[in-house]
Amino acid sequence: SSDLVVEPFFTTKAPGHGTGLGLSMAFGFAKQSGGHLKIYSEPGHGTTVSLYLPRAEAAAAPAVDRGLGGSGLSRGSETILLVDDNDAVRKTAARQLLDLGYRVIEAKNAAAALAVLAQGARVDMLFSDVIMPGGMNGFDLAADVSARYPDIKLLLVTGFAEGAARDGMPKGLDIELMSKPYRLRELADRVRTILDRRQ
Repeated sequence: SSDLVVEPFFTTKAPGHGTGLGLSMAFGFAKQSGGHLKIYSEPGHGTTVSLYLPRAEAAAAPAVDRGLGGSGLSRGSETILLVDDNDAVRKTAARQLLDLGYRVIEAKNAAAALAVLAQGARVDMLFSDVIMPGGMNGFDLAADVSARYPDIKLLLVTGFAEGAARDGMPKGLDIELMSKPYRLRELADRVRTILDRRQ
């Protein structure tokens, strides 16, 4: 049924050949946007997946000022350790954070992030994806960082709805969670709010 195929981690592929997160993330994006996803499948003919999104009634928003000088977005100059195994997603997030004035150190996975910290890098915030390969997910990384470097603020991003993702969150840790896709203003506000929070 279509309900089953959008469940997180449902896949018909062999282990190591797919996570089962593609349709789940598309379904989550559609729901967050007020739309829905429709699946039609016929044996011997294939499957069609249709994503329906509401039409925007207002005029398109003006393009974001790349300098962000007069945009009213929350800015800063702290150092953020950005962890994501997807190169394109990581580069996009890094560019957004740099445009907001932050210093960014990129890491492809949890092991690389921990190596950066072990080398003595001064980091104010860990900003990591939850789902990563290599045996250590974003929650594991956040728990490790929190234990070793308690002054580092923690912001994790997930393709799932926040409520569902929180089920896997370690108890007792001050971890902020943000759903993707997110808007630049949401990123700017969340990062600034978390960095300004006292320990």
